[in-house]
Amino acid sequence: MNFLCICTYFKGVEFLKSCKAEGNNVYLLTNQKLQDKAWPRESIDEIFYLDNVENTFDTYQKILVGLAALMRSKKIDRVVALDDFDVEKAALVREHFRIPGMGQTTARYFRDKLAMRVQAQDAGIAVPPFSTLFHDIDITEYLQRTSPPWVIKPRSEASAAGIKKVHSFQEAWDTVHSLGGERHNFLIEQFKPGDVYHVDSLTLNGKVIFTRCSQYLNTPFEVAHGGGIFRSVTVEHGSEDDAALKKMNEDVMRAFGMKSSASHTEMIKCYEDGKFYFLETASRVGGANLAEMVEYSSGINLWREWAKIETSVAIGGAYELPPVEDYYSGIVISLSSQEHPDYAPFNDPEIVWKMNEEYHIGLIVRSKSRAKVIELMEKYAMMIRDLGYHASAPAPDKPVH
Repeated sequence: MNFLCICTYFKGVEFLKSCKAEGNNVYLLTNQKLQDKAWPRESIDEIFYLDNVENTFDTYQKILVGLAALMRSKKIDRVVALDDFDVEKAALVREHFRIPGMGQTTARYFRDKLAMRVQAQDAGIAVPPFSTLFHDIDITEYLQRTSPPWVIKPRSEASAAGIKKVHSFQEAWDTVHSLGGERHNFLIEQFKPGDVYHVDSLTLNGKVIFTRCSQYLNTPFEVAHGGGIFRSVTVEHGSEDDAALKKMNEDVMRAFGMKSSASHTEMIKCYEDGKFYFLETASRVGGANLAEMVEYSSGINLWREWAKIETSVAIGGAYELPPVEDYYSGIVISLSSQEHPDYAPFNDPEIVWKMNEEYHIGLIVRSKSRAKVIELMEKYAMMIRDLGYHASAPAPDKPVH
């Protein structure tokens, strides 16, 4: 089979390797600025580059024209988006060339935060109270019947990028007005204080076949806007929270029409009522090295198994999930004031992974004890801050490719 993988960030190396190992021809469409990155070129048959990767009409036209020329000699059997910002591109290509897979309507549920909320609410899945920013009277009535604070967030960005927190009726309207003609690309949602969780899963033919639930110790919003240290740990296996998160994830996948893919879904457990609320989902592997964290707790490499699932669906073959392990793992990542931080003080035997990226420090630990993992997460966060490793940068209004 001929696979076109679209990835305008440097990620998905294991997917590309696994896809090739399954006997496929692999074509990569990526950002011109990433041509010198360490792509697994031995696993890629040909690389194509975009000089503008934003989701604009001109970009879409270049992709369609370029692929039309390619497909005169090479038939593309499957298209896979390896990053959030490429989901629309992949859906457009599938629709235009009638290639099987997620189309543009379904892709909206995994990219557009407004579409997610409407679809989830219609399916009876709990979501924080929200409103569109289309109609002035609707906005005013929403602000009057809900209590602050609220968050105004872009519909199609990733993680916590571009989110603004407001604390009064006037501040909310001032922020809405500041968006000008772009306000239709945003929504407003009641901010519910609580613990944020992420559920990383694999779905095959409409059935969730693997799930690993984890809890952020610092929410993505806190990290992005407060200069915090990113941390996440595995949820207690077999606990009530674990069961509730798995059920909500399955409900979301069913309601959103997920067929076969990896997914990364976030929920919040509200402090006020103890209930879980759906926040957002994505049809890809989680970022921030969460895939490595999941693998160390479960033995399942999400990138690798996703590629195998895509291949099995494409050829109509069988797929079998490898045995799942029940360890606990935790990840801690921070910007570093040092270009190449010294890991010597971090020497506990539970450490299984160390980050190797300039001006970053990061660790993953693994244990049979969740308490031990949390203990180490607290210890390392204090060490990173107290020993002078930690650095922070202001959150960008939107991601930079």
